Amino acid sequence: MNNISGSLHSKVHNWIDTIGFSLNDSQTNDKNHVTTDHYFFETFNFFEKSKSDDPENSKFLCFDAYGETIKVKSLLDLQTAFFENISQL
Repeated sequence: MNNISGSLHSKVHNWIDTIGFSLNDSQTNDKNHVTTDHYFFETFNFFEKSKSDDPENSKFLCFDAYGETIKVKSLLDLQTAFFENISQL
Protein backbone atom coordinates (compact mmCIF):
# COMPACT_ATOMS: atom_id res chain seq x y z
CA MET A 1 0.00 0.00 0.00
CA ASN A 2 1.31 3.45 -0.85
CA ASN A 3 2.13 5.91 1.90
CA ILE A 4 -0.76 8.38 1.53
CA SER A 5 0.75 11.05 3.74
CA GLY A 6 3.95 11.29 1.69
CA SER A 7 7.51 11.47 2.90
CA LEU A 8 9.04 14.35 4.82
CA HIS A 9 11.25 14.97 1.78
CA SER A 10 8.31 15.47 -0.57
CA LYS A 11 6.36 17.59 1.94
CA VAL A 12 9.33 19.88 2.57
CA HIS A 13 10.11 20.30 -1.12
CA ASN A 14 6.48 21.07 -1.99
CA TRP A 15 6.39 23.69 0.77
CA ILE A 16 9.73 25.35 -0.10
CA ASP A 17 8.69 25.53 -3.76
CA THR A 18 5.48 27.27 -2.69
CA ILE A 19 7.28 29.78 -0.42
CA GLY A 20 10.06 30.45 -2.94
CA PHE A 21 13.21 29.21 -1.21
CA SER A 22 16.43 29.29 -3.21
CA LEU A 23 19.15 26.67 -3.28
CA ASN A 24 22.25 28.50 -2.09
CA ASP A 25 24.81 25.70 -2.22
CA SER A 26 25.07 21.98 -2.82
CA GLN A 27 28.04 19.79 -1.91
CA THR A 28 28.46 16.07 -2.48
CA ASN A 29 30.84 13.81 -0.60
CA ASP A 30 31.96 11.38 -3.29
CA LYS A 31 33.11 8.76 -0.78
CA ASN A 32 29.74 8.17 0.90
CA HIS A 33 27.51 9.74 -1.80
CA VAL A 34 25.89 12.16 0.66
CA THR A 35 24.72 15.49 -0.69
CA THR A 36 24.24 18.52 1.56
CA ASP A 37 21.97 21.25 0.18
CA HIS A 38 21.72 24.72 1.74
CA TYR A 39 18.42 26.55 1.16
CA PHE A 40 17.53 30.10 2.14
CA PHE A 41 14.71 32.61 2.09
CA GLU A 42 15.33 36.13 3.39
CA THR A 43 17.09 35.51 6.74
CA PHE A 44 16.07 31.87 7.21
CA ASN A 45 18.43 29.03 6.30
CA PHE A 46 18.16 25.28 6.49
CA PHE A 47 20.12 22.24 5.37
CA GLU A 48 19.14 18.96 3.77
CA LYS A 49 21.40 15.91 3.84
CA SER A 50 20.56 13.00 1.58
CA LYS A 51 22.14 9.95 -0.01
CA SER A 52 21.99 9.99 -3.78
CA ASP A 53 20.28 6.61 -3.87
CA ASP A 54 17.75 7.37 -1.10
CA PRO A 55 16.42 10.98 -1.19
CA GLU A 56 13.19 9.98 0.58
CA ASN A 57 15.16 9.50 3.81
CA SER A 58 16.69 12.97 3.82
CA LYS A 59 17.62 14.64 7.10
CA PHE A 60 16.80 18.31 7.64
CA LEU A 61 18.38 20.81 10.02
CA CYS A 62 17.41 24.42 10.68
CA PHE A 63 17.92 27.08 13.32
CA ASP A 64 15.50 28.87 15.61
CA ALA A 65 15.39 32.63 16.12
CA TYR A 66 18.18 32.34 18.73
CA GLY A 67 20.53 30.33 16.52
CA GLU A 68 19.92 27.01 18.24
CA THR A 69 19.83 23.98 15.95
CA ILE A 70 16.57 22.16 15.37
CA LYS A 71 16.45 18.66 13.92
CA VAL A 72 13.43 18.73 11.66
CA LYS A 73 11.21 15.71 12.28
CA SER A 74 8.10 17.09 10.61
CA LEU A 75 7.12 19.82 8.21
CA LEU A 76 5.59 21.66 11.18
CA ASP A 77 9.03 21.88 12.86
CA LEU A 78 10.44 23.61 9.78
CA GLN A 79 7.43 25.89 9.33
CA THR A 80 7.45 26.94 13.00
CA ALA A 81 11.14 27.86 12.90
CA PHE A 82 10.62 29.70 9.59
CA PHE A 83 7.69 31.82 10.77
CA GLU A 84 9.37 32.62 14.09
CA ASN A 85 12.44 33.78 12.17
CA ILE A 86 10.45 35.86 9.69
CA SER A 87 8.42 37.46 12.47
CA GLN A 88 11.67 38.81 13.97
CA LEU A 89 12.32 40.98 10.88
